[in-house]
Amino acid sequence: MVNDRQSLDLTTFARPAGGEAVEWRISDRPVPYPDSLAAMDARVAAIATGEAAELVWLLEHPPLYTSGTSGKADDLLDPRFPTFQSGRGGQVTYHARASAWLT
Repeated sequence: MVNDRQSLDLTTFARPAGGEAVEWRISDRPVPYPDSLAAMDARVAAIATGEAAELVWLLEHPPLYTSGTSGKADDLLDPRFPTFQSGRGGQVTYHARASAWLT
């Protein structure tokens, strides 16, 4: 079985005891990677100050690579997509649906 937006059952996720419900957001179209990062940074700040509940955001973004703290410019032999620096460890990670790689 393939999971997709139409078959997601989010009713099984209960509200934490004594806490606010976790917010769920499902984007119906790709979200540009820089926009998703900005939104997540803003949400983290709001959660830290108690202004927002935690968020689970299901989204897609256009194909890209992220380069961690150990990544080098020459790690990619044939870069087909934009590369974004990230503060995480590791080298280079490809982000996309498998079908994006086949086109």
